[in-house]
Amino acid sequence: MLNMSNTYINEDMWTVVRFATFTRLLSLVLQAVLNAVIPDHVADAFSPPRSQTPLLLDPVIEALFGGLSHWDAEHFLFIAERGYLYEHNFAFFPLFPLILRLMAATVLWPLCGFLTLYGRLLLAVALGNSIVFVLSAVVLYRLSHLVLQDRKLALVAVLMYCLTPANVFMIAGYSETLFAALTFAGLWLLETRFTLGACLVLGFATGARANGLVNAGFLLYLSLQLGLGRARALNRGAGGFQYHHYVWELIRFVLTGAFYAALVAIPFCLFQFYGYQTFCHPTATQVPPVLLNLARDKGYHVADAASPTPRWCQWRIPVLYSYIQDVYWDVGFLRYFRWKQIPNFILALPAATLGFVASYISVLLLFGIFCMHVQVLTRFLASSSPVLYWISAHLLFQYEPLLQDEKLFRSDRIKQQKDHKPGFGFVGLWRNNKVVYLLMHWQTCSIYTRCILGYFISYWFLGLALHCNFLPWT
Repeated sequence: MLNMSNTYINEDMWTVVRFATFTRLLSLVLQAVLNAVIPDHVADAFSPPRSQTPLLLDPVIEALFGGLSHWDAEHFLFIAERGYLYEHNFAFFPLFPLILRLMAATVLWPLCGFLTLYGRLLLAVALGNSIVFVLSAVVLYRLSHLVLQDRKLALVAVLMYCLTPANVFMIAGYSETLFAALTFAGLWLLETRFTLGACLVLGFATGARANGLVNAGFLLYLSLQLGLGRARALNRGAGGFQYHHYVWELIRFVLTGAFYAALVAIPFCLFQFYGYQTFCHPTATQVPPVLLNLARDKGYHVADAASPTPRWCQWRIPVLYSYIQDVYWDVGFLRYFRWKQIPNFILALPAATLGFVASYISVLLLFGIFCMHVQVLTRFLASSSPVLYWISAHLLFQYEPLLQDEKLFRSDRIKQQKDHKPGFGFVGLWRNNKVVYLLMHWQTCSIYTRCILGYFISYWFLGLALHCNFLPWT
């Protein structure tokens, strides 16, 4: 039985790898086509000048992957190329641009005679995010199988992840894919009780995105749960209730919880300290004249010893990230509740609805609705928690007769296996893939399935079309 179970798990893993790879390649092709056929919208977005004269392959890379560099992706590419020169650059955490720069300087170094640094960074975005996404899907399957204790449910959840509504942000020059992979890996380590390893991995997640701080809650919850379990076990052994067992476990929880939370928070604190040193105690730095002119034209702030000290430096706790969110992006409690933002609330409604159904993420959901720009809620939830995919898979299994009729799915699968040779190739993409099976039988699917899959696929596609042409998206 164990060998049979491992065989099914290995087959599921190959299904995940095939489908994740396919969706990444399809996303790259579609964004290139859509970016070519749809004129770019003229947006008031960060657009620094290029630092180098284009080389032989730069126009080719720009044509293939230019759509991946729009909106906030330009910040990450700028940081990877130039470092943290402008004050508002500090809203974007350093792990992702560091990885891009490392890839450009090592793996892609042989192309330096044909591609500028910017061109190599853009190529690193396409390659790096695609590879990390496949890895994140594999880790999510491991986590889902461990938590849900249902192989089929775990597989469908990960296949839905491959069609994530936040698709464009998982392929473009954003840190969402890296953050998702690190978060899923940290939670998987936590579920396997490798707590210290989980702390380190979740700490790296905080180095990718600020909302990694929320992951400390998982560590605190697990510590409290284990402590209460030990106290109850000691009381059973002693033959009755003894309060000192709970007191001791409470002390242990406070100490270990503080240690775990500190490991997760250290990258955030170090990055804020770096920002504080850069702008509150500036040293002589050489900023290219073209970037100084851009700063004057756009009102960007650079570190300058001759200028007055920024007012946030005088705060009791000088956190640059909070200042940037407040001043540059107007992020705060209830600030986004305006009539003109109704379309963005509608865009976020499907993700919010699934979040309400899955009560496990009510905290993240409420924070996103009341304290953030609501249009980012979709990618915030999609890259921060696996529950969005778990609840979607659960609803599909609960309300879709085609998934409940295992005999029908198995007979269809056997027929297709006879028609095609086995292997990694995409000719076998639908083999063991229940999501593709549902899409192939769309006309007979239930209304619940059509709504869920329709939401995932429409956002998956529309994000590529709009975001890659400088049009607003989630």
